Amino acid sequence: MLDCFITKPTENIIPITLILQKDFQEWITKQNAFVKQWLDSTHFRNEPGAIALIPDSSGQLKDVICCINDLKNFWSVGSLPLTLPSGCYRLNFSDNQFAVSWGLGAYQFTRYKNSSKKPAQLLVEKELDYITNIVESIYLVRDLVNTPTDDMGPSELAEAALALGKQYNGTVKQIIGKDLLKENYASIYTVGRASDNEPQLLDLRWGDKNDPKVTLVGKGVCFDTGGLNIKFGGGMSLMKKDMGGAAHVLGLARMIMQDQLPIHLRVLIPAVENSISGNAYRPGDVIKSRKGLTIEIGNTDAEGRVVLADALTEASSENPELLIDIATLTGAARVALGTELPAMFTNDEKLAAEITTHADLVMDPVWRLPLFAAYREALNSSIADINNNTADGYAGAITAALFLKEFVSNDVAWVHFDLMAWNIKAKPGRPQGGEAMGLRCLFSYLTARYKK
Repeated sequence: MLDCFITKPTENIIPITLILQKDFQEWITKQNAFVKQWLDSTHFRNEPGAIALIPDSSGQLKDVICCINDLKNFWSVGSLPLTLPSGCYRLNFSDNQFAVSWGLGAYQFTRYKNSSKKPAQLLVEKELDYITNIVESIYLVRDLVNTPTDDMGPSELAEAALALGKQYNGTVKQIIGKDLLKENYASIYTVGRASDNEPQLLDLRWGDKNDPKVTLVGKGVCFDTGGLNIKFGGGMSLMKKDMGGAAHVLGLARMIMQDQLPIHLRVLIPAVENSISGNAYRPGDVIKSRKGLTIEIGNTDAEGRVVLADALTEASSENPELLIDIATLTGAARVALGTELPAMFTNDEKLAAEITTHADLVMDPVWRLPLFAAYREALNSSIADINNNTADGYAGAITAALFLKEFVSNDVAWVHFDLMAWNIKAKPGRPQGGEAMGLRCLFSYLTARYKK
């Protein structure tokens, strides 16, 4: 069990009182003189996120006060595990989402640096399996994204997928290096061939074949130099996170398998490093994709959609009931929506509405952008079926999604997420660094749709 949770009350458990900002004045009038004097002398301010540590007469911590602006905003407690003194605590408001926030706020990436503080522990007496599943799966995403490419290249990402498959009795197939050409995955091979860490297609399967088929596809570009259209230094600084889509589908797969959802699950990850060497693919090259469509390379820095093309074609070939792809695909989506709001594209109106409902329900926001068909002509090529880049650069997130749509069967319900996978600054429950975005939303949706 995670060390930030306990399941049985202890003698020295410390209560945490969550107080709505609007109710604070009414609450303070009911407190004894000591509490009133203590809050006054410590200049406690009735503001969201304000915390007060109240001692007893012997100087021991007796109570914790935390102001919040809305009981739905469970992130309010996300800063507490690493802010409060070590010890065991109990919230006065029992809700599993508050416990999820606590668990996510206790996260520390310790692969290369020892943790600075042991997190405070929260008493959780119900729904522990759900809470730990969410928290541990998001920890997996964060750990994968935070790990630099020297320890998280295509082969190491494959090891993570193999370990997950073994943990849950799934099967993982790998197609590596030039075998990708033999198996008709030229797009994946071509993008990754310049790296000493060979490109791979990872194919995880789990569950009963008689259950509804759900397929997840994640962009696994373990580092993106931009290829011969090389990125500038600042643009390359966070490119270890360009496999964030792969990390997300592994995290979502873990949630599904841990909860034993009645799904026939398939996870496809094209794992590559977009490197520069003498055999790097070039602007102007034409690749024959798995679908048979030829792709002119307008820009080697638009590599994610190229590797996803083959994976989406393979995913569509089995006509899954639902196809979800997740990718750190475009800077244009971040310009449009910022770093915290994933862009969602889908060919299914009902699916869009239901996912949006669950995003609101669990406070894991996504925002739908249109698959505006009129922009498809911007991807036209004079020498191939499609170009991987547009000449004018406008509507970059939409045209990238339209590129992917070319490789998805029209009769497959498909949703595409273009996201950041990274917190550029710390917030309660969400430390700076790798982050799972939209994952709780998707798991909530899948649970509601498929759990018996």
